[in-house]
Amino acid sequence: MFFCRMKKTGQMSDKKDNMREHASGAPWRNFYGRLKGKHLRASQETYLKEDLAALSPGPVDWDMNPTRKPLDLKSLFGGKPLWLEIGFGGGEHLVHQAQQNPQAGFIGCEPYINGVAMLLGKIRAMQNDNIRIHPGDVRDLFDVLPEASVDRAFLLYPDPWPKKRHHRRRFVTAEHLEPLARVLAPGAIFRVATDIPDYVRQTLETVPKHGFTWLCESPDDWRKPWDDWISTRYEQKALREGRVPHYLTFRRD
Repeated sequence: MFFCRMKKTGQMSDKKDNMREHASGAPWRNFYGRLKGKHLRASQETYLKEDLAALSPGPVDWDMNPTRKPLDLKSLFGGKPLWLEIGFGGGEHLVHQAQQNPQAGFIGCEPYINGVAMLLGKIRAMQNDNIRIHPGDVRDLFDVLPEASVDRAFLLYPDPWPKKRHHRRRFVTAEHLEPLARVLAPGAIFRVATDIPDYVRQTLETVPKHGFTWLCESPDDWRKPWDDWISTRYEQKALREGRVPHYLTFRRD
């Protein structure tokens, strides 16, 4: 269940809404973006019906966990290091990382249900057993992740919100970075990939202010992808349209 308001405009309205609470006790968090596309294939409907609940990381939504009890990660992944992907799109990168790193447990967060269905199909095909899915707002997941519990986080080609008046909707704002910093362990790695120059600017301006160090010694550190990178469909679209990917790596202080 999503407790959110869609596409409110005006900074003052946003601030007032963020101070309100839903009847459940959930904070009234604005959410911007699509939750569902026009069409799901029959197979995708089946994946959602048969597989999604079994891949839950535990009670995240406010109606199931109104006291915000932390998730039991030890029983979830047997004490494995936890890696988090924020907005996994179609899930290709998440599945790739899970296959390459069986020593880690993964939680993917994505509110767009069509993307969730795509990931479920990939998990069925690849038989990954170290992925869990939260099909909703990552801020709700941050609420119930224990402090310093995440060893690596990925933010790959997030919604750019190109208009200046919408920049506060981007992930790289205090509303998201403060709880992210809380759940990341000291020394944890935070990777950001984007093809939008102004998103690079805002990322480099805001992320270090929240307890992160940019790991960059030469231009190749942001021009070249990571050694374990798999190019996503969003990146391929950017390349076709002539945009330049940037790969930014931060370490939690």
